[in-house]
Amino acid sequence: MAHRIDTKLIHAGEPSPRHQGAVSLPIYQSATFETTGEEKEYHEHRYARLSNTPNHLALHAKLAALEGAEAALVTASGMAAITTTLLALLRAGDHVLFHEVLYGGTRDFASRDFEPLGLSSDSIDATDPSGWKEKLRPTTRVVYVETITNPTMQVAEHEAVVAFAREHGLVSVVDNTFASPVNFRPAENGYDLSVHSATKYLNGHSDLIAGAVLGSDALIRKIALKLDHLGGSLDPHACFLLHRGIKTLALRVRQQNASALALARALEAHPAVERVHYPGLESSPSHQRARRYLDGFGGMLAVSLAGGLEAARAFCSRIRLGIFAPSLGGVETLVTRPAETSHSGMPRTQREALGISDGLVRISVGIEAVEDLIEDFTRALG
Repeated sequence: MAHRIDTKLIHAGEPSPRHQGAVSLPIYQSATFETTGEEKEYHEHRYARLSNTPNHLALHAKLAALEGAEAALVTASGMAAITTTLLALLRAGDHVLFHEVLYGGTRDFASRDFEPLGLSSDSIDATDPSGWKEKLRPTTRVVYVETITNPTMQVAEHEAVVAFAREHGLVSVVDNTFASPVNFRPAENGYDLSVHSATKYLNGHSDLIAGAVLGSDALIRKIALKLDHLGGSLDPHACFLLHRGIKTLALRVRQQNASALALARALEAHPAVERVHYPGLESSPSHQRARRYLDGFGGMLAVSLAGGLEAARAFCSRIRLGIFAPSLGGVETLVTRPAETSHSGMPRTQREALGISDGLVRISVGIEAVEDLIEDFTRALG
């Protein structure tokens, strides 16, 4: 029977029979496991660094089921998932096409670490396929985009990305952190791989650092071997916390979808706000793509304030319910300025060309009463 995602979140990947009858999977707080003497290849031995403890295996099965992927792998952070995936797919001389609006950590990895490794990249406007082919090289191996971009909430032309990758023999990778499997399931939409910062929506409680990559058995096996060597494995206790947190994902994300849309509409109507970046708004250039590809518009939005930097600083200082912190996806509302956090490493002119001004404020909407959030944020605008 094909279950809905709400049911998969609770039951997929759970051991059967349950371990000693435990309804909640126990924490196997052991780095080393006894072997029975049979001949094994090194990567097949049960060892926590090899990401194959009972806690890892249950979590892998659950994550894969959520996006309709064949397999999954958890990592020590979202950046560990991103970098390990790219390093597993590429070798010296290879080339990548990146979405031009990217999470700052991904952009820094490409701009600072690719060249010493003999790798290269170019940027594409993932909303407009017309210019993609001219960026192709004989050595292009990967096209990498984000479901909803950080921090301008742009939605890629996902069907075209997948078709382009297949036509040119590329591996298609999408960072699905902002959408989560509740709003978008990359494997079901033809992507080869999806990566997540599981720190964010998948866990949802701001209490662990983790990452994940999902895709075909063959690709995940290749990435897992690279992870074994790089050492970015997730410890069993963090696996347990992520396993527990993910079970409420659908409840959290659906409320965050609804609250973010209501807050976005309220802020868009405020005279101190120059623009609200949110794909659920009819005014968003990504609105029609979001309606076509997403089951929900997400809990992330950004506002460009008419008063620029000083207005943004004043706004952030006056907010009482939103916590000024650089992460996202938790049950509490978080507010940050990307120009001084996630994208602080970018030259100002380059940032502003992508719409990331000094006056841009990013908001991760939590699960508080939206009426209270609207009241607090409109008061903070003055």
